[in-house]
Amino acid sequence: MLLVTGGCGFIGSNFIHLLRAERPALPILNLDALTYAGNLENLAALAGDPGLQFVRGSVADAELVAALFAAHPITAVVHFAAESHVDRSILGPGVFVETNVRGTQVLLEAARRAWAERPGRFVLVSTDEVYGSLGPTGRFTEATPLDPSSPYSASKAAADLIGLAYWRTFALPVLITRCSNNYGPYQFPEKLIPLMIQRASQGLSLPVYGDGGNIRDWLHVSDHCRALLTVLEGGAPGRVYNIGGDNEVANLAIVRLILGALGKPESLIEFVADRPGHDRRYAIDATRIRRELGWTPRVDFAAGIAETIAWYATNRSWWQAIVSGEYRDYYERLYGGR
Repeated sequence: MLLVTGGCGFIGSNFIHLLRAERPALPILNLDALTYAGNLENLAALAGDPGLQFVRGSVADAELVAALFAAHPITAVVHFAAESHVDRSILGPGVFVETNVRGTQVLLEAARRAWAERPGRFVLVSTDEVYGSLGPTGRFTEATPLDPSSPYSASKAAADLIGLAYWRTFALPVLITRCSNNYGPYQFPEKLIPLMIQRASQGLSLPVYGDGGNIRDWLHVSDHCRALLTVLEGGAPGRVYNIGGDNEVANLAIVRLILGALGKPESLIEFVADRPGHDRRYAIDATRIRRELGWTPRVDFAAGIAETIAWYATNRSWWQAIVSGEYRDYYERLYGGR
């Protein structure tokens, strides 16, 4: 059985959809606290799947996590569950330490105890933000020193180091992945691309930090999920694998692309004060995962962003429910009477 944490979030839910398409017989246990970014509707198409079980709870709840490992034959973990929004980490760092650091350690310890009797694999899903900010040239490699700039990225760097320590100290088969910025369906509309799509669709102003020149390496979520499955099944324990899309694009260019696709004027762009510690550029060198595991991204950025914009236009009710807060009632509608 595979334990997926945070499986109701953006990347986690896309990963579960991929598993159902690629590994239909694999039993999956989805542990998600359903915080503001967790949305059960992301998995509505899989409702009634007997091989997919959902448990509502926090990865930082040691008693619950231990009970899950005792009750289920979990032989692999893909750990997505995390607080992940930089702006929120600036406003309130404490929850990032609780979930991202303590929650990861709780999972690692539960796996260590359970897998003393059976083999297992633990994939810790991290971010390129742990490396800090790049200058105008160069790319992050797995050997790049960690230099996080925000409470969010610092908490993820700490989680990575704890994971690697469990490998070195206890021989727990931990694998770390660090991805570039993801885009695609089911992304919570506080992140750049879905935020700009939903605001532009409504004719609202589009807030852009600073001069909009911050550059990110954009990776379609389906390519990321395929990479994670590849690492889960073929990666070497104790290794870090960078996952990137080879698509460096400035934030302002993304915003203008979205406006053009939706037929909206650039006058909607509103430049706002930059956030503290805003990293200027990220770029991933994914040579290791390409060379060792044979993974390469498949989704061309031009096609991927066009499909993403179309998805949000077609699924307007999905993001409208999030903006209004109605999506949080879905759990009660689905499970309230049970």
